[in-house]
Amino acid sequence: MVYFYKIRYNDTGDEMIKYPTKKTAYTNTSTNHGKLGMSLEEDINQTNAFYLIMGRANIHKKPTPIQVVSVSYPARNKAKIIEAYYQKPSTTDYNGVYKGYALDFEAKETNHPTYFSLKNIHEHQLQHLKDVQQHGAIAFLIIRFSRYNETYLIFYQQVESFMQTHQRKSIPRSYLQQSATLIPYSLTPPVDYLSVIDRTIQTRSVL
Repeated sequence: MVYFYKIRYNDTGDEMIKYPTKKTAYTNTSTNHGKLGMSLEEDINQTNAFYLIMGRANIHKKPTPIQVVSVSYPARNKAKIIEAYYQKPSTTDYNGVYKGYALDFEAKETNHPTYFSLKNIHEHQLQHLKDVQQHGAIAFLIIRFSRYNETYLIFYQQVESFMQTHQRKSIPRSYLQQSATLIPYSLTPPVDYLSVIDRTIQTRSVL
């Protein structure tokens, strides 16, 4: 089955995504969420490029195939997508290989001071993380609290356990402070999440 996710763009070029449900369209304007997500994404992309150059790992952001429906040409050498469709639901943001282990993870950022909303993670993404973990991959989330510049790595099975034992629709920052691993910020690389994976491989604590 093929799913189509409708994308429209407003006059300022902001993306408006209309999912194939009865929900109203969501407009991603130039506010916190777009900029925050891009900030974490850029840090992880720079980190992955550093890993690749240094020969440490091969990890990449997954491309999302779209079907372009309408294009405008404001200039002869420029093209602007007006309308397009996602051909299928996305799984997770990144995957790759490190020391013989498959890695698969989603990166999210929040501006809320006390919790991370689980609404930011779709059910099919959690199912994907569960599936790849069952096949031997290391599956996890990288969550950033932008107000404090705190970036945490939490493994999928920890998220699953939390959801099974807590009747909440969000993960408190205090829980992540206690149960997840804080990834210290550095210039090179900005988000050294492989240092956490190294400890996991050595201890086999969550594999």
